[in-house]
Order: sequence, then C-alpha cells, then structure tokens
Amino acid sequence: MNWNNTTNRYGSLSISLHWLMLALLIGVYACINLHELAPRGSDVRADLKTWHFMLGLTVFALVFLRLAVRLVTPSPQMNPQIAAWQRHLAHLMHGALYAFLILMPLLGWLTLSAAGKVIPFFGLELPALIGPDKALGESIEDIHSTIGTVGYYLIGLHAAAALYHHYFVQDDTLRRMLPLRKKS
Repeated sequence: MNWNNTTNRYGSLSISLHWLMLALLIGVYACINLHELAPRGSDVRADLKTWHFMLGLTVFALVFLRLAVRLVTPSPQMNPQIAAWQRHLAHLMHGALYAFLILMPLLGWLTLSAAGKVIPFFGLELPALIGPDKALGESIEDIHSTIGTVGYYLIGLHAAAALYHHYFVQDDTLRRMLPLRKKS
C-alpha cells in the first residue's frame, strides 16, 4: 500500500494516523473516566491521571503530523460525489475535530501548568506554559472538561456519518479510510 494519499484512497500513513488517534482518544477518555472509580490518593488513581496526560499530549504531537500529511498529499475524491452542502458540512466537522485534537491537550497542559504540577510525558517533564494560578487553573480545567464532553458528540457524529455513508448512501467514504484487506 502506498504511504501517500492518492486521488481515490487514503495512504497507509493517513490511515494509520487516523486509527492510532482513535485508539489514543479511547485511552484518554478511559483513563480519565476510570480514575474516578479509584480511591482518592491511590496509586491507581494517580497512574490513570498520568496516563491521561501522557496520551493526551501524544495526541497533541501527532495531530500536527496528521495536519502536515493532509496539507502535502491530495484528499481522495468521494465516489460517487456528494452534494456541496454535505461537502461543506464534512469540512466543518473535520475542522472541529482538528480544533478539538489541538485545543484539548493544550488546555490540559495549561491546567497542569496553572496548578503548578509536573507535566509528565513518558519519563520527561515538559515545561509549564504559564505560572501557577489556582483560580485560572480551575477555570481552564472547567473549559477542558466541557470541551471533553463535546468531544464525545464530535467523535460520535463523525463515526455515525461514516456509517451512514457506508450503509445508506453506499459510497466509498468509509472504505477509503479502512486498511486494505489481503485477498484470499
């Protein structure tokens, strides 16, 4: 399979990054939701929060690679073509998803910075983006949490649209982003 996108299919790099980002987002959400089940002050709770931070920052790093690939390789054409209003809606949805993938980790990093906490990243400590400010940190954390809830809807709508196109419109929207299967 070609690493680069072609006019009719996403390349293996775009496909791999797409599904890796989904796996990372599942991990990010799982860690933050599961940490609530662990007793306060426990190692499990602390570890889940640390993994939430690190996976979120991994999303932050990879989204820029994804955007670079998107900018330098062609986007595959849909077959059959969709209506202009659907194309515009798809562009808005992708823009919202990219904004989400950039904004959420950045807000998390700012939250930790304002709380004066260490920003862990797989054995490294990233620098604080702002100085300690408890009130500001709590405000940023509230925004981070609210946008995190919005993320469920964005991701759900994105998946629902792909399934709608696959099963009802019966175009190649979903197939263009699936790994190629070996013919038996």
